[in-house]
Amino acid sequence: MTRLRAVLMLLFLPLIMAQAEPKLVPGVSQRQVEIRYSFTGAELLLFGAILYPGGRVPSAPADIVVVVKGPVQPIIVREKQKVAGIWMNVESERFRSAPSFYAVASSRPLADLVDDRIAAIYELGVENLQLSPGAGSTPQEQQRFEAGLIGLMKRHQLYFEDPDGVEISEGVLYRARIPVPARVPVGDYTAETFLIKDGKVLAAAVREIHIEKLGFERFIADAAERWSLAYGFFAVLVSLILGWSASALFRRRA
Repeated sequence: MTRLRAVLMLLFLPLIMAQAEPKLVPGVSQRQVEIRYSFTGAELLLFGAILYPGGRVPSAPADIVVVVKGPVQPIIVREKQKVAGIWMNVESERFRSAPSFYAVASSRPLADLVDDRIAAIYELGVENLQLSPGAGSTPQEQQRFEAGLIGLMKRHQLYFEDPDGVEISEGVLYRARIPVPARVPVGDYTAETFLIKDGKVLAAAVREIHIEKLGFERFIADAAERWSLAYGFFAVLVSLILGWSASALFRRRA
């Protein structure tokens, strides 16, 4: 009988341990963002609750980090230099898996929550993104181009960090606001929530968000992708017509 109890304890030990761990119940204000002609940006509200075992909130509650990440895409970064008095693209670096959008908010600065190893594993912070640079360049060149890419994306508000962007109420309820710029790329996004304590990730949860263009913007985007040659010809034709019209109007007024 004692041996049977020991065997049952071993079998159900993972379930018992799982129940002893806290869990996240996340939510997001918009699961779908529609980009129309009047779209000037949006704000995502990420919220949820922390379920502690037995409903008992520890005396030192855990911290929360939320990450919103857009579709991964290859990006070529070019560096301009002044050659013979003319600015030219001299060097370039290709990154195979750069997120088109990345935003992270936390209840405290990331450096106070996790060490460099954990931050790299979970890609917490723009400095820890796995951008997968191409081969052939030195580590110093890769770092320079990575810094250039991150700086460019930050200026376009496509990379965003807020070290105090998560509010936690009574150690249980949390919320964070993530701004979405007007020029945000379309596609499938993920909203990840991490529960962190003592430098360890105790729990994680993911919600999906879809951003798409509708109306005339979607027609233009589809036309540019499906009929690129016709779209280019039409764009040049419209430019010529508008230029000729402006010139004719100017001459008539003169």
